[in-house]
Amino acid sequence: MKHGGAVYMLTNKNHTTLYVGVTSDLQRRLEEHKSKQYPNAFTARYNLDKLVYYELFHRIEEAILREKQIKGGSRKKKEDLIRSMNPNWQDLREQLSG
Repeated sequence: MKHGGAVYMLTNKNHTTLYVGVTSDLQRRLEEHKSKQYPNAFTARYNLDKLVYYELFHRIEEAILREKQIKGGSRKKKEDLIRSMNPNWQDLREQLSG
């Protein structure tokens, strides 16, 4: 059976760094980032725990392909994508749980 997935972007409080990731369990993965479960990870080192963008997919393979597309784009393209969903760069974590 195929499992769903999500592609997401995190930033820090000053929006200076972006991280694009993919996961099969977005809420669990966000909690791992927030708690810095992996202290040597890029997201932990740069305090990236603010969810500013995400897309949900029925199949993880679709999410992986989309992650590669987004990662291949420029910083401006990533920012435009974020603004299309989240013009004020708010933390979307609450939107997921609500």
